[in-house]
Amino acid sequence: MADGQRLYNSVAPLRNVAALTELIHRVQNRAYGLPGMACFYGFSGYGKSTGAIYAANKFQAVLVQCKSAWTKKSLCTAVLAELGLQPKGNTADMVDRIAAELAIRGVPLIIDEADHAVARRMVEIVRDIYEGSQAPVILIGEELLPQKLKEWERVHGRMLDWVAAQPADMGDLNHLAPIYAPGLQIDQALKRDLLKRSHGSTRRVCVNLAQLFERAQVLGRDHMGPGDFDAKSFFTGTAPTPRRSEIAGQA
Repeated sequence: MADGQRLYNSVAPLRNVAALTELIHRVQNRAYGLPGMACFYGFSGYGKSTGAIYAANKFQAVLVQCKSAWTKKSLCTAVLAELGLQPKGNTADMVDRIAAELAIRGVPLIIDEADHAVARRMVEIVRDIYEGSQAPVILIGEELLPQKLKEWERVHGRMLDWVAAQPADMGDLNHLAPIYAPGLQIDQALKRDLLKRSHGSTRRVCVNLAQLFERAQVLGRDHMGPGDFDAKSFFTGTAPTPRRSEIAGQA
């Protein structure tokens, strides 16, 4: 099994991976006549993109990650590429081809970093694809994505549900520890400090577990407690305080 596949199988129990998986399952199995779009949103670092990759593998979904410089044609080209189709014709032709292919396959379309689709006024293209295919369409983005979508009533009104990604908890930490700190026993009090200083970010939990593991290797330890590591050294995401000019060698 490839390392990437093993990693994403390992993160399956994470709370936000499970939440996104459940959301897609509900949209895919919705009753006749119910809308087939949904939104999964939350703060940066909460593991939304990790969940998207896992869900794409589980549901054989088409997953694209929007980029800030994309145009409508760029978005359609990316979706066609994920479908294994050549991006031919104008944007309208590509939308029709995407919708037809999704309808035939019956698989979800997941748009990650969907904030860019809103900012670049591409979100109506996504709605067109949904209307033409009736395939589940999941928009994943930052905390304010639902508010941004209010401007687009025809998209906003087709949402089956809005699910907020949750901050990392101790269960998440315990699932991630064997991946980023393999074989290391971590005292419960130190785990609580790590979780607190990670401020709910799954990404920072991973960074801090790796940092703790590195320190344990330096010390030659297989167990770490509060006395073995200064909790103030955990990465919190706070920007460093600007240095005084004399320290920076500019005095």
